[in-house]
Amino acid sequence: MANTPKLSRRSALMGAAALPLAAATATATRAAAPMLGVTQSNFRRVKVGSFEVTTLLAGTRPVENPHKIFGLNVDEETFNSVSADAGLSTAAAQFFFTPTLVNNGSELVLFDTGLSGAATVQAIEAAGYTADQVDKVVITHMHGDHIGGISTDGTPTFANAAYITGATEFDGWSGSGNENFDGKIVPLADQFTMLDDGGSPASGITAMAAFGHTPGHMAYMVEDGGTQLVIGADFANHYVWSLAHPDWEVRFDMDKAAAAATRKTMLDMMATDRTAFIGYHMPWPGIGYVERNGEGGYRYAAHSYQLML
Repeated sequence: MANTPKLSRRSALMGAAALPLAAATATATRAAAPMLGVTQSNFRRVKVGSFEVTTLLAGTRPVENPHKIFGLNVDEETFNSVSADAGLSTAAAQFFFTPTLVNNGSELVLFDTGLSGAATVQAIEAAGYTADQVDKVVITHMHGDHIGGISTDGTPTFANAAYITGATEFDGWSGSGNENFDGKIVPLADQFTMLDDGGSPASGITAMAAFGHTPGHMAYMVEDGGTQLVIGADFANHYVWSLAHPDWEVRFDMDKAAAAATRKTMLDMMATDRTAFIGYHMPWPGIGYVERNGEGGYRYAAHSYQLML
């Protein structure tokens, strides 16, 4: 009968002592894994009834000193306290730029075009589409980060698309001397269809006047099969410093009183109806809900899987 080897306590300890040397030798013979940096997918697709809605990350960047942008009418102590409670740095804010595609089964509709055509097209292609498949481009308002990608080197980025925007918004910028508007929108002006509050750029989509951020800023309600989602654009520019505190003034709001009134109206509607929304500058992937938080307050609740089922 063969002898069965026995493991003594002494041999076990000697083996354990050798492990650090073996580990060090193994580490020395291979390179450390490289640092790859922070990353995320640049599209997210959900369902609204039978429609498919895809958010596109067309850019993101940190911006220093957010109190120079948000909460202009509150003191530094209040801003810092609210930020600390939310776990937010007061040194910088991370900005996101989020155009949205809606496929209603017959048309592919793009809401806003990002800072540049190249970045938006890259996200569109990652999502499985091409720029030539976009049937309509809807501009919520005329700020540069929403119209910048409508053309690339003077050529329309979405060659087969019709263009739609709010009449009040277009008129508000015409003749203003704004370089972005004159360079990006004016060359396509005769191709634009104008609509007003309640107008429909495509089946299942309805314009909602949300003025204040700009003269004719529009949001859009997407609805199918009893499910709703609001494409909110810039009615609120940050999930804490704007949405949670609708009275806080935002530097980019052209009519600050009207913008605050719009925020309250939209937040009340979405909180009451439990309607999902996409915010152009909300934390990526930009989809969330509004919850009431105390008397007259609100908070942002990120979407998880509600629009996947």
